[in-house]
Amino acid sequence: MVGSNCTQATEFSLTGFTQDPATQVTLFLMFLLVYLFTILGNLGMIVLIRGSPQLHSPMYYFLGNLAFVDLCSSTVITPKMLVDFMSERKGIAYAGCVAQVFIFDLFGMTEGCLLAMMAYDRYVAICHPLVYPIIMSPKCCFQLVTGSYLVGLTNGMGQTISMCNLSFCGSSTVDLFFCDISPLIALATSDTTLSHIILRTSAFLFGVSSSLIVLVSYVPIISTILSISSAKGKHKAFSTCASHLTTVSIFYGTSFFMYLKPSSDSSRGGDKWVAVLYTLVTPMLNPLIYSLRNKEVKEALKR
Repeated sequence: MVGSNCTQATEFSLTGFTQDPATQVTLFLMFLLVYLFTILGNLGMIVLIRGSPQLHSPMYYFLGNLAFVDLCSSTVITPKMLVDFMSERKGIAYAGCVAQVFIFDLFGMTEGCLLAMMAYDRYVAICHPLVYPIIMSPKCCFQLVTGSYLVGLTNGMGQTISMCNLSFCGSSTVDLFFCDISPLIALATSDTTLSHIILRTSAFLFGVSSSLIVLVSYVPIISTILSISSAKGKHKAFSTCASHLTTVSIFYGTSFFMYLKPSSDSSRGGDKWVAVLYTLVTPMLNPLIYSLRNKEVKEALKR
């Protein structure tokens, strides 16, 4: 238990990646380019989908929301990180840390749910094409997207409540480049049992269930694609899924590594670069993956 003379931390220090000035400048320029590509790519995808009638379909409705989520989740982390590269003192106020935890966990879980909904959309389109317009109606798509945001909101509120119940009386140094719930739990000086329960329950209940939806959807999808006799038909069906599978692999792989690994595993140096993959690189790659591999998107870009 924390003693009564405990002074709650009002600010956290972020270790970032390195203390070497030359390396910090290099990383600043690299991550600045990543962020600019992320903004331009995702904003461009949103504008393209809204402005192109041929892209007004369920698949691109989900993709537009994915671009919005990527834009928000990257923006809540990257600008502060870039400022820290150029600052001698890398600090973040307690309220700012709480805000980062809430917003990042909100949009992070929303992205996982959206990827699951996109897998379900591909399942209906490939395995039940005749009833696709009926099942994936505008009302249904709106409900699926709204449900994804509500799940993300539930996760964000849960992790925020978890953090607010923790006491930070000793070290206030977060060994990461942003405020994430896992290193904060490790840093706390109060009982973390409830926080671990909330974190693992949320990861299993929402994260694992959404990944199972992806897995269950792609088993019949692959079976159906293999049964297509035409090579051209196989290629067309597979090309609509390849982009999604690439995004799913990066997002779920890195997320599960960060949040479902044993609590005793504390190799934070490796964790930082794994965190870079799903917080900075994935939001940048998503619009590139979908635009370069998707014929309809490339045609809309030409127009």
